[in-house]
Amino acid sequence: MKIKNIESERIRNLPVYMFQMINARKLQLRKEGRDIIDFGMGNPDKPPPLPIIEKLKEVLNDPKIHRYSASKGIPHLRKEIVNWYDKRFGVKLDPEEEVIVCIGSKEGISHLALAIFDKGDVVLVPNPTYPSHLYSAIFAGATIYDIPLTKENNFIPDLSQPIYDRHPKPKAMILSYPNNPTTQVVDIDFFKEVVKFAKKNDIIVIHDIAYSEIYFEGNKPPSFLQVNGAKNLGIEFYSLSKTYNMPGWRVGFAVGNKYVIRALAKLKSYYDYGIFTPIQVAAICALRLDEKYIEEVRETYRKRRDVMVEGLNRIGWKVEKPKATMYIWAEIPEKYKKMGSMKFSMFLLEKADVAVSPGIGFGKYGEGYVRIALVENEHRIKQAVRSLRKLFNSN
Repeated sequence: MKIKNIESERIRNLPVYMFQMINARKLQLRKEGRDIIDFGMGNPDKPPPLPIIEKLKEVLNDPKIHRYSASKGIPHLRKEIVNWYDKRFGVKLDPEEEVIVCIGSKEGISHLALAIFDKGDVVLVPNPTYPSHLYSAIFAGATIYDIPLTKENNFIPDLSQPIYDRHPKPKAMILSYPNNPTTQVVDIDFFKEVVKFAKKNDIIVIHDIAYSEIYFEGNKPPSFLQVNGAKNLGIEFYSLSKTYNMPGWRVGFAVGNKYVIRALAKLKSYYDYGIFTPIQVAAICALRLDEKYIEEVRETYRKRRDVMVEGLNRIGWKVEKPKATMYIWAEIPEKYKKMGSMKFSMFLLEKADVAVSPGIGFGKYGEGYVRIALVENEHRIKQAVRSLRKLFNSN
């Protein structure tokens, strides 16, 4: 065996990770002294609310807290998740059978795919989508059927279309609203249609609701589990990363169907010992926080959204205000569309020192767009707009 050929088939056959190409060039330019304004990764730039940090410090002083934790999550956190879901969505859950703590929703979704998909299973996945939704199923050996999310369908799938009547029959469907990258939101009626569709076709629903608390103008997103019968059909993932500015803490959870939760718990019991216990205790503190802390996070992103959208429209790049998430899904200006999203993203990076994510990195139906993450402050956003105006005027 030659070391240079050590990669497994599942790794070797993966396409080039588009974002890595942007990141590598971004790093090189920074080494050269360029001031790159980075809207690429959805990586919150502010710290968590102070009570969460103080709770972590307090718990760290307990000498017994540093032992192995619980793979499924400590009981007190699972009970707090139940309380949070009841308060936020009016959904009743069993902390023993219908809740599991994950090392971020990305880990949870990836391990769930290994726990419930076999080689050849068919999974309906939105396109464009958060890459982990796609690659988790591919790693598990599943076959992917695209759910196209386009401007024509308002980035919401029409489940009555014959495109979903396939053979072999899909085993599961992955959804995520508020949506990353398109920023689209849905109402409870859409989830009622999802439940009808899943019941009719005997499909497991996996819903990622990571951005449920980052919404604007009162567009409060619903939970899939609010629909009668939804808990019989699937589960929902949530992450504390965005709501509480805790991306590096790696804590999230899944709730819903006990058999799906049980499968994930069984796999995780072999893979990990759970999240560091002090982080789980701090997560309890986060879920108990007064709404004012979350309002501050929303207000931060609302202000940045408004500055960015108004600035781009002023210089001729027509974009719409998102109703939720921390992103802007921006259609490439007409005169640059022939470049494609990858070349256009590189163009902005090289010529304007502005980093964005190419839409093609989220799937083929993302072509023609770039995703802009609102992770720079308002001053930096204005600076970026000035750089883009200068670039567009010179071209």
